[in-house]
Amino acid sequence: MEKILIVEDDADIREGVRILLEGEGYSVSEAENGRKGLELMKEETDLVILDVMMPGISGLKTCEEIRKISYVPVLFLTARSQESDKLIGLMAGGDDYLAKPFSYSELLGRVKALIRRWKIYRCKEEPKEEQTQKYIEQAGIRINEEFNEVLINGENVEFSEIEYNILLLMMKYPGKIFSAQNLYESVWNEPYFYNCNSTVMVHIRRLRVKIEKDPKNPKLILTVWGKGYRFGER
Repeated sequence: MEKILIVEDDADIREGVRILLEGEGYSVSEAENGRKGLELMKEETDLVILDVMMPGISGLKTCEEIRKISYVPVLFLTARSQESDKLIGLMAGGDDYLAKPFSYSELLGRVKALIRRWKIYRCKEEPKEEQTQKYIEQAGIRINEEFNEVLINGENVEFSEIEYNILLLMMKYPGKIFSAQNLYESVWNEPYFYNCNSTVMVHIRRLRVKIEKDPKNPKLILTVWGKGYRFGER
Protein backbone atom coordinates (compact mmCIF):
# COMPACT_ATOMS: atom_id res chain seq x y z
CA MET A 1 0.00 0.00 0.00
CA GLU A 2 1.49 3.35 -1.07
CA LYS A 3 2.01 5.87 1.75
CA ILE A 4 1.19 9.55 1.30
CA LEU A 5 1.98 12.41 3.68
CA ILE A 6 -0.26 15.51 3.58
CA VAL A 7 1.22 18.70 5.06
CA GLU A 8 -1.51 21.35 5.06
CA ASP A 9 -2.60 23.86 7.73
CA ASP A 10 -6.24 23.94 6.54
CA ALA A 11 -7.99 21.11 8.41
CA ASP A 12 -10.90 20.96 5.92
CA ILE A 13 -8.57 20.51 2.95
CA ARG A 14 -6.55 17.88 4.83
CA GLU A 15 -9.68 15.93 5.66
CA GLY A 16 -11.08 16.10 2.14
CA VAL A 17 -7.82 14.98 0.55
CA ARG A 18 -7.35 12.21 3.13
CA ILE A 19 -10.86 10.83 2.54
CA LEU A 20 -10.29 10.92 -1.24
CA LEU A 21 -6.94 9.14 -1.07
CA GLU A 22 -7.97 6.55 1.50
CA GLY A 23 -10.94 5.76 -0.73
CA GLU A 24 -8.41 4.96 -3.47
CA GLY A 25 -6.53 2.57 -1.19
CA TYR A 26 -3.64 4.81 -0.09
CA SER A 27 -2.31 4.99 3.47
CA VAL A 28 -2.40 8.64 4.53
CA SER A 29 -0.59 10.57 7.28
CA GLU A 30 -1.46 14.17 8.14
CA ALA A 31 0.52 17.13 9.46
CA GLU A 32 -0.77 20.63 10.12
CA ASN A 33 2.60 22.36 9.64
CA GLY A 34 6.05 21.86 8.14
CA ARG A 35 7.77 20.93 11.40
CA LYS A 36 5.29 18.14 12.10
CA GLY A 37 5.53 17.03 8.46
CA LEU A 38 9.29 16.61 8.74
CA GLU A 39 8.79 14.52 11.88
CA LEU A 40 6.37 12.23 10.02
CA MET A 41 8.63 11.76 6.96
CA LYS A 42 9.61 8.10 6.67
CA GLU A 43 11.87 6.21 4.31
CA GLU A 44 8.82 4.36 3.00
CA THR A 45 6.86 7.57 2.20
CA ASP A 46 5.86 7.47 -1.49
CA LEU A 47 4.52 11.02 -1.94
CA VAL A 48 4.32 14.31 -0.04
CA ILE A 49 1.45 16.70 -0.71
CA LEU A 50 2.69 20.02 0.59
CA ASP A 51 0.98 23.39 1.09
CA VAL A 52 3.20 26.34 0.17
CA MET A 53 1.82 28.98 2.55
CA MET A 54 1.89 27.73 6.15
CA PRO A 55 2.70 29.38 9.49
CA GLY A 56 6.12 28.63 10.91
CA ILE A 57 8.16 26.68 8.37
CA SER A 58 6.88 27.44 4.87
CA GLY A 59 6.19 24.71 2.37
CA LEU A 60 9.20 25.79 0.28
CA LYS A 61 11.54 25.49 3.27
CA THR A 62 9.96 22.17 4.21
CA CYS A 63 10.60 20.87 0.71
CA GLU A 64 14.23 21.98 0.87
CA GLU A 65 14.63 20.04 4.13
CA ILE A 66 12.96 16.95 2.62
CA ARG A 67 15.38 17.10 -0.31
CA LYS A 68 18.31 16.78 2.09
CA ILE A 69 17.16 13.25 2.98
CA SER A 70 14.93 12.00 0.15
CA TYR A 71 13.96 12.35 -3.50
CA VAL A 72 10.36 11.33 -2.75
CA PRO A 73 8.01 13.21 -5.13
CA VAL A 74 6.56 16.45 -3.74
CA LEU A 75 3.27 17.90 -5.01
CA PHE A 76 2.81 21.55 -4.02
CA LEU A 77 -0.65 22.95 -3.23
CA THR A 78 -0.98 26.72 -3.30
CA ALA A 79 -3.53 29.49 -3.61
CA ARG A 80 -1.11 31.33 -5.91
CA SER A 81 -1.04 30.29 -9.55
CA GLN A 82 1.38 32.74 -11.17
CA GLU A 83 4.11 31.21 -13.32
CA SER A 84 6.83 32.73 -11.10
CA ASP A 85 5.38 30.97 -8.05
CA LYS A 86 5.47 27.65 -9.88
CA LEU A 87 9.12 28.18 -10.81
CA ILE A 88 10.02 28.98 -7.20
CA GLY A 89 8.34 25.75 -6.07
CA LEU A 90 10.16 23.67 -8.66
CA MET A 91 13.48 25.29 -7.80
CA ALA A 92 12.91 24.36 -4.15
CA GLY A 93 12.77 20.72 -5.24
CA GLY A 94 9.08 20.18 -5.97
CA ASP A 95 7.95 17.82 -8.73
CA ASP A 96 4.51 19.23 -9.51
CA TYR A 97 2.25 22.13 -8.63
CA LEU A 98 -1.53 22.37 -8.17
CA ALA A 99 -3.30 25.69 -7.61
CA LYS A 100 -6.25 26.01 -5.23
CA PRO A 101 -9.11 25.54 -5.70
CA PHE A 102 -8.49 22.25 -7.45
CA SER A 103 -10.73 19.41 -8.50
CA TYR A 104 -10.32 16.06 -6.77
CA SER A 105 -10.07 14.34 -10.15
CA GLU A 106 -7.10 16.54 -11.13
CA LEU A 107 -5.44 15.95 -7.76
CA LEU A 108 -5.92 12.21 -8.02
CA GLY A 109 -4.53 12.14 -11.55
CA ARG A 110 -1.36 13.92 -10.47
CA VAL A 111 -0.97 11.75 -7.38
CA LYS A 112 -1.17 8.57 -9.45
CA ALA A 113 1.30 9.88 -12.07
CA LEU A 114 3.86 10.94 -9.44
CA ILE A 115 3.64 7.66 -7.54
CA ARG A 116 3.86 5.64 -10.76
CA ARG A 117 7.09 7.43 -11.73
CA TRP A 118 8.45 7.07 -8.18
CA LYS A 119 7.88 3.31 -8.25
CA ILE A 120 9.72 3.06 -11.58
CA TYR A 121 12.56 5.15 -10.12
CA ARG A 122 12.80 2.95 -7.02
CA CYS A 123 12.85 -0.16 -9.18
CA LYS A 124 15.71 1.27 -11.24
CA GLU A 125 17.68 1.83 -8.05
CA GLU A 126 17.73 -1.89 -7.25
CA PRO A 127 21.31 -3.13 -7.75
CA LYS A 128 22.02 -5.50 -10.61
CA GLU A 129 24.93 -7.81 -11.32
CA GLU A 130 27.98 -5.81 -12.41
CA GLN A 131 28.35 -7.66 -15.68
CA THR A 132 24.84 -6.69 -16.81
CA GLN A 133 25.27 -2.98 -16.08
CA LYS A 134 25.82 -0.59 -18.98
CA TYR A 135 27.36 2.84 -18.76
CA ILE A 136 27.72 5.88 -20.98
CA GLU A 137 30.81 8.01 -20.42
CA GLN A 138 31.35 11.51 -21.80
CA ALA A 139 33.04 14.70 -20.62
CA GLY A 140 33.90 13.27 -17.20
CA ILE A 141 30.36 11.99 -16.63
CA ARG A 142 29.69 8.27 -16.20
CA ILE A 143 25.99 7.37 -16.12
CA ASN A 144 24.46 3.94 -15.58
CA GLU A 145 21.85 3.11 -18.23
CA GLU A 146 20.05 0.64 -15.96
CA PHE A 147 19.45 2.63 -12.77
CA ASN A 148 20.08 6.04 -11.23
CA GLU A 149 23.83 6.15 -10.74
CA VAL A 150 25.87 9.13 -11.95
CA LEU A 151 29.56 9.72 -11.35
CA ILE A 152 31.10 13.08 -12.19
CA ASN A 153 34.89 12.97 -12.33
CA GLY A 154 34.71 9.77 -10.31
CA GLU A 155 32.48 11.20 -7.57
CA ASN A 156 28.97 9.85 -7.04
CA VAL A 157 26.38 12.66 -7.35
CA GLU A 158 22.74 12.30 -6.34
CA PHE A 159 20.12 13.01 -9.03
CA SER A 160 16.34 13.05 -8.85
CA GLU A 161 14.46 10.66 -11.14
CA ILE A 162 13.61 13.47 -13.58
CA GLU A 163 17.14 14.88 -13.63
CA TYR A 164 18.61 11.43 -14.23
CA ASN A 165 16.22 10.64 -17.08
CA ILE A 166 16.87 13.97 -18.82
CA LEU A 167 20.64 13.54 -18.55
CA LEU A 168 20.51 9.92 -19.71
CA LEU A 169 18.39 10.79 -22.74
CA MET A 170 20.65 13.67 -23.78
CA MET A 171 23.86 11.68 -23.26
CA LYS A 172 22.51 8.84 -25.40
CA TYR A 173 22.20 11.27 -28.30
CA PRO A 174 25.03 13.81 -27.95
CA GLY A 175 24.71 16.69 -30.37
CA LYS A 176 20.98 16.12 -30.93
CA ILE A 177 18.84 19.18 -30.25
CA PHE A 178 15.91 18.40 -27.97
CA SER A 179 13.04 20.85 -27.88
CA ALA A 180 11.25 21.40 -24.57
CA GLN A 181 8.38 19.36 -26.00
CA ASN A 182 10.74 16.49 -26.92
CA LEU A 183 12.13 16.37 -23.40
CA TYR A 184 8.80 16.74 -21.61
CA GLU A 185 6.96 14.06 -23.59
CA SER A 186 9.94 11.65 -23.44
CA VAL A 187 10.78 12.07 -19.74
CA TRP A 188 7.46 12.96 -18.10
CA ASN A 189 5.55 10.70 -20.51
CA GLU A 190 2.64 13.16 -20.57
CA PRO A 191 1.13 15.50 -23.21
CA TYR A 192 3.03 18.78 -23.61
CA PHE A 193 1.41 22.18 -23.13
CA TYR A 194 3.12 25.56 -23.48
CA ASN A 195 3.43 26.14 -19.72
CA CYS A 196 5.40 22.86 -19.46
CA ASN A 197 8.34 24.75 -20.98
CA SER A 198 9.11 26.38 -17.62
CA THR A 199 9.11 22.97 -15.91
CA VAL A 200 11.73 21.70 -18.37
CA MET A 201 13.76 24.91 -17.99
CA VAL A 202 13.91 24.57 -14.20
CA HIS A 203 15.13 20.97 -14.39
CA ILE A 204 17.78 21.96 -16.96
CA ARG A 205 18.99 24.62 -14.51
CA ARG A 206 19.17 22.07 -11.71
CA LEU A 207 21.12 19.68 -13.94
CA ARG A 208 23.61 22.38 -14.85
CA VAL A 209 24.24 23.14 -11.17
CA LYS A 210 25.21 19.50 -10.67
CA ILE A 211 27.32 18.81 -13.77
CA GLU A 212 28.75 22.14 -14.92
CA LYS A 213 31.87 23.80 -13.47
CA ASP A 214 30.19 27.16 -14.09
CA PRO A 215 26.39 26.70 -14.37
CA LYS A 216 25.96 30.28 -15.61
CA ASN A 217 28.32 29.55 -18.50
CA PRO A 218 27.44 25.95 -19.40
CA LYS A 219 29.77 23.85 -21.52
CA LEU A 220 27.85 20.55 -21.53
CA ILE A 221 24.12 21.23 -21.65
CA LEU A 222 23.82 24.00 -24.19
CA THR A 223 20.84 26.16 -25.07
CA VAL A 224 20.19 26.36 -28.81
CA TRP A 225 18.12 29.53 -28.99
CA GLY A 226 14.73 29.05 -30.59
CA LYS A 227 15.20 25.28 -30.82
CA GLY A 228 15.95 23.68 -27.44
CA TYR A 229 18.88 22.02 -25.70
CA ARG A 230 21.71 19.69 -26.63
CA PHE A 231 24.40 17.78 -24.77
CA GLY A 232 27.97 18.11 -25.95
CA GLU A 233 31.14 19.97 -25.12
CA ARG A 234 31.73 23.22 -26.98
